[in-house]
Formats: sequence, C-alpha cells, structure tokens
Amino acid sequence: MPASASSRLAYIDWMRGLACILMFQTHCYDAWLGGDSRKTTFFMWSQLGGTLPAPLFLFLAGISFALVTDKLHRKGFPAAQIARTTIRRGAEIFALGLLFRLQEYLIAWGWAPWSDLFRVDILNTIGVSMMLMGAVCGLVLSLVSSLGQRFRARSSLGVTALGVALGVSLLTPVLWTTWRPGWLPWPLESYINGVHNLGQPQPWLFPIFPWAAFAFAGLAVGFFLLSDWGREREAVTFVLAGVGGIGLTYVAHWLDLRGPQIYPVYDFWHTSPNFFLIRVGLLLMILSAAYAWCRWGAGQWGFSPLVQMGQTSLLVYWVHIEFVYGRFSILPKRVVDIRTASLGLLTIFLSMLLLSLLRTNLKGRGEGVWRWFREPLRAN
Repeated sequence: MPASASSRLAYIDWMRGLACILMFQTHCYDAWLGGDSRKTTFFMWSQLGGTLPAPLFLFLAGISFALVTDKLHRKGFPAAQIARTTIRRGAEIFALGLLFRLQEYLIAWGWAPWSDLFRVDILNTIGVSMMLMGAVCGLVLSLVSSLGQRFRARSSLGVTALGVALGVSLLTPVLWTTWRPGWLPWPLESYINGVHNLGQPQPWLFPIFPWAAFAFAGLAVGFFLLSDWGREREAVTFVLAGVGGIGLTYVAHWLDLRGPQIYPVYDFWHTSPNFFLIRVGLLLMILSAAYAWCRWGAGQWGFSPLVQMGQTSLLVYWVHIEFVYGRFSILPKRVVDIRTASLGLLTIFLSMLLLSLLRTNLKGRGEGVWRWFREPLRAN
C-alpha cells in the first residue's frame, strides 16, 4: 500500500519518519564533521536533536503495543495467549538486535573489539521492552479476568503501564550509582545500566533503565487513546495530550530547579527522572502535532516522505548505519565541513527514501526475505 498520510493511524508512521530524520542528521554530523566544525553551535544543536529518536522509537513501540494488545483482547484471546504472542514478537526484535551487532562486528573485522558483540543498542532495548510489556499486560489481563471486570481492562493496563514507567525512571539514578548490580557479569549488568566492560555506566548505550520507561509511557498513552472516552473525543484527546505535554515539561523543569534532591548522585542529562518527564512532555507535544498534521494539515495532501519512511523505519535504520558509520561510509569520517556533511545527509535521506519506496513496492513479493524487517507490532 503506498504511503499516505490520510490513514487513520498515519501519525504513528509520521512520528517514526520524524525519528528517522533526526537520527540521520545526528549520525551524519557526528560521523563526518571534523576539526573546528565539531566546536560549533550548529554541531551542538544537531547532537541535542539526537536525544529524541530513541525515546520516539520506544514511545511509539509502546503505543503500537497497546493497539495490538487491545485488538487481541477484544477478539477474545486469553491473557496467556496475548502474552505469548507479544513476548515472542519482542524476542524476535531482540534477536534482530543481536544479529545486527554480529553483522557490525563482522563488517568491522580486524579493528572492532570483541566486546562490541555485547553492546546494548536501541534494537536490543526495544526487544526487551516489548517482552517486559507483554509480561506485564498478560499479568494484568489475567488478574482483571479473574475478577470478572473485563470492562476495566484498558484502564487497569494504562495505570499499570504508567506506574512501571515512573518506577523505572525513579530507580535509574541509583542503579547507575549506589545500587549498581556489580555482582552480575558485565554483559548482563549492561542491560541494567549500560556499564559495558568499561567499569562505569556509559551514556551512549541504551540500558533498560531508563530507556524502557519510554516504552511503558507510550503503552500508557496508547491505552488512554483507546479508552471509550478517548475514542469518542479523538481530536480533543490529542489536543489534551499536547497541552498535558506542555504542562509536564514545565512541572519537571520546576522540580529540577526547586524540587528536593533525593539522590546521592544527580545527573540531569542521563539519569534524572525530571529529564525523563521533560522528554515525555516533548513526545506528547509531538504526538499532538503529528495528529494535527495528518488529520488537518499537509499530511492530507497526498504522498508524505515522513509517513513513507516511518513504514520501513527498521530497514532504513539497519542500512543507513553502514553508509554513515560503517566501512562503506560515503564520506571520510571526522574530517569534512558542515556544507559537505549536509550534502552527505541529503544523499542519505534520498537514498533511504528510495529504499523505503522500493521495499513498499516489493511488499508481497519475496516476503520470506523481508519478513525480519517488518515493523515491531505495526498497528495499521
């Protein structure tokens, strides 16, 4: 099916496409800029924009997970079967993450350290988060079913997801510092706090704490959107999401400036629950803007590159890495100026858009080859 912003859930693909664009620019400028270009305000803002793609991908995985779980539940699937189905899909994404690491290691054979095989990257965390969401949803649905309160399933799932998201965020600072599970082998501890084999948690990795919190935040938002109230007042619901995002951002900023400091070690940019809340607020604002764009804005005009890219985000993520950071980089690393890197970024964007269109047009042909590149639990 051709990419179109007119579909009911196009905002999900639009946001995935936005995450791809932000990811491209962050990776391209980080990989290729060199010398004084790396000291500019331009480079600083390009890397600051890179703090959004990972939360976006996880947040959207949570929303999609809610849509699929609700659909299976309404069809009468038992809780155990829903849990098995969703956990299995999460395991597939996790396996993809391991396969991606193996591919990267083999391509970089000779200069990549063996420890790269155990690096916790975004695909690993999405897979683990999906498995955790599947287990939590299965447990809640089993409990609700045993109480004979089927009609309260969505609200129970949403409240539980919100509680897990806040719990993961609140535990992150201590699991990175005073409560570090150093007794675990480092490949396992790295999934908790991103310690890798370097002795200290690394901010460039994607451990469960805090990153899984974004997936559970998306899960909570997804069930809110699916509530009877949300379905009956869809436009109002998305407007409220945007307003709530603005309010959450201001409250979190106020807490960071004037709230009590309860942690012995406070790192705003990497482990702070306040920074987590600010980013969730931004995600809610983007969600509201994406809905408005696809429902009433230019998204109704026809072909949308963002929607198209979002439909194949896993594929373009997988491929672009090799042409930016890998052995097949289209530009020399860390030596070019902003103009040259920007031309390289444009080349990457157009190439990945072409690849996305090719993937869409080939859908249904050679599906066995492409099945691993399906989106995680696509909702639409």
